Order: sequence, then structure tokens, then C-alpha cells
Amino acid sequence: MNARAHADAWLDAWKARDLDAIMACYADDVDFAAPTVIRRWGRPDGRLHGKSELRRHFELGLELAPSLTFTEEALLTSPGGYALLYRRENGNRALDVVELDQDGHAARVRAFYEHLQQ
Repeated sequence: MNARAHADAWLDAWKARDLDAIMACYADDVDFAAPTVIRRWGRPDGRLHGKSELRRHFELGLELAPSLTFTEEALLTSPGGYALLYRRENGNRALDVVELDQDGHAARVRAFYEHLQQ
């Protein structure tokens, strides 16, 4: 799967609020880091490992933001991955830097926020 196809699948899954489809975008052993992990789970390094931890994180995110939407602003590509700049429903901008594995799943993700995000 190429960067554009992966980003589209990810955005569509979030738009549908389909947690299974969201999780299908990630590798089983995904390494995910975001400031929201620090606040939600008290992990100083902001990192989650594996789909089960990430699923709980996204489940809570969907609960905390019932009107959650993402609007793409830019997709920047690189061999083996991409960076997706998007705006949330609350106006906060985020940048997800995604490294894809050989199967086209997100294996390493770093999320950055313009403003603190719960």
C-alpha cells in the first residue's frame, strides 16, 4: 500500500468512527508515541507498544471526542512512509509521521500537536 492509499484508508476509518478499520491500518507490533499518551495513561515517554495498547488509546479518544473529525491539510511523502498534517474538529492541528512496514501497515508513528490535546 502506498502512502496516499494508507492515509486515505486511515482518514476514512476515523470519519466512519470504525475502530476495527482504524486498527487495520497498524502493524501488530506498532510503536506509537504522542503527547496524549502522557496525559491519558501517565507514561512519561508518551509511547504505546502493540495494537492492544493502541486500541485502548483510540477507544478512549473516540469516547472523549464524540464529534471527532479530521480534515487533511497536507500529505508529505517519503520512501517508506509519510507525514499527514490535519486539523481536528476543535481547531487543533496535528502532524502524524508514519513509517510503513513491508505489508503497508503503520509500524512506527509519531504524533505532534499544535496545542495540548486531551
